[in-house]
Amino acid sequence: MITSLSVQWRMDEFCELAGLPAECLIEIVEQGILDPGGQAPEEWLFDAAALAIAKRAARLQRDLEIDWPGIALALSLLDELEQLRAENAMLKRRLGRFLQE
Repeated sequence: MITSLSVQWRMDEFCELAGLPAECLIEIVEQGILDPGGQAPEEWLFDAAALAIAKRAARLQRDLEIDWPGIALALSLLDELEQLRAENAMLKRRLGRFLQE
């Protein structure tokens, strides 16, 4: 029997893993970039997907010096671009099948 293991971190652990000060993490959550489990910061729990997003957001902020609302928009647009590229690749594969027949 295979079981999946889901790891979650409290805010202090997550800040250390993401390399972010608590103030930045709170701003990221307030901007809607991350949606942790729990109501208050002391109850927040973050998973591995949130860690990847936080690291990406921190990299954008550091490298491009964008404010957090801009990062929220940039991440949204990057996600949309990835989805469109995946859809485009799938449609090209389907079209390729019709053109070969």
